[in-house]
Amino acid sequence: MELRRHALALLQMSDPATKAAAVRAAFDAGGWTIDCEATLAEPPGLPGRPERPRLVPPKDVPTRSPFTAEGRAALLHAIAHIEFNAINLALDAVWRFAGLPEDFYRDWFRVAAEESLHFTLLREHLATLAHDYGDFDAHDGLWTMTARTAHDIVARMALVPRTLEARGLDATPPLQAKLAKAGDARAVAILDVILRDEIGHVAIGNRWYRFVCERAGLDALAIYPGLVERYAAPKLRPPFNDAARRAAGFSEEEIAYLTRAV
Repeated sequence: MELRRHALALLQMSDPATKAAAVRAAFDAGGWTIDCEATLAEPPGLPGRPERPRLVPPKDVPTRSPFTAEGRAALLHAIAHIEFNAINLALDAVWRFAGLPEDFYRDWFRVAAEESLHFTLLREHLATLAHDYGDFDAHDGLWTMTARTAHDIVARMALVPRTLEARGLDATPPLQAKLAKAGDARAVAILDVILRDEIGHVAIGNRWYRFVCERAGLDALAIYPGLVERYAAPKLRPPFNDAARRAAGFSEEEIAYLTRAV
């Protein structure tokens, strides 16, 4: 199996459960070859995804309380939607960007497999609340930024894993506290798994952001604010999980920038 072409085929799959299972199976099987230099043609209709959930503007997705069964289901659905999109963006990184070391493609395929596990765990837990993925409206912010940065590897690494996904490092502990107060120990445990893995995913984003900046002769710290402005990345808001961000490879200068940018 040539990994980049297979990642593109997986990205085109529309059924979320089938996609997640297929990604995990391919990762577990291993034995891939990797054609780092191939420039692959983009097929129409990326990414493959189901008709539901209905995608609406972010402002139209209501905030839900975890202290009712329906609100907790909606909240977990929103996280499952993020994880499904994270599968897609990791697969997109594997097939789209040619000319990188083999470890780049291995890293992002591992991310896709771990995001597939996260989605599966959340979907299974949703079922215990009498819901399934697709039952609530969602927004497309994560994939929108993936599409904006489709032809700029520096911007992709800067703004998807280490900006949008890194927001999860900040948001997860307060969310876990609310879910624990609501008595949902299983959701707290799933978020433990997600937070552990997401620290690694953001670290991968940091590693490859610095690699592509160095390769292009760019100052990774200096160019970041301009990328945020050029691609209209969302403004980050405190509180920040400094410990998790340090574990994910953010420098003290980058953490200080977050404080100044608020």
